[in-house]
Amino acid sequence: MDFNRILVPVKNGGRADEEALKLACRLARRSKGKVCAVYVIEVQRALPLEAQIEPEIRKGEKVLDQAERLAEEQDYQVETELLQAREVAPAIVDAAVDGKVDLIMMGLAYKRPFGEFSLGSIMPYVLKNAPCPVLVLREPAS
Repeated sequence: MDFNRILVPVKNGGRADEEALKLACRLARRSKGKVCAVYVIEVQRALPLEAQIEPEIRKGEKVLDQAERLAEEQDYQVETELLQAREVAPAIVDAAVDGKVDLIMMGLAYKRPFGEFSLGSIMPYVLKNAPCPVLVLREPAS
């Protein structure tokens, strides 16, 4: 399977994001495809959608800069995009549609809130609504 455009949503630059980005670069290299890392700022409904939320913008830029450095270490270039939306999951799906991506590669931290493993709220929405295959790379259980 060739993946010409791979979308990698990054959340915090943690280990799950890093591993997903590394794997995306390896897959894209095979077909000389492109990788796009996207960070979504969730804007509260009380604020205008285009509000300049400086702390969140700085955090997003830092995470995307880290993604660019990590891709360079993989000897690959990655496009980055900072988005603002009311909800993260629909923004990821919209970015996949708009970018005509062939694959969404998502890293998933292994979390056990209340003692039970959880996919969170973003992953199920993306899995249900994505216009393309979704590859989930879950961290090992700790």
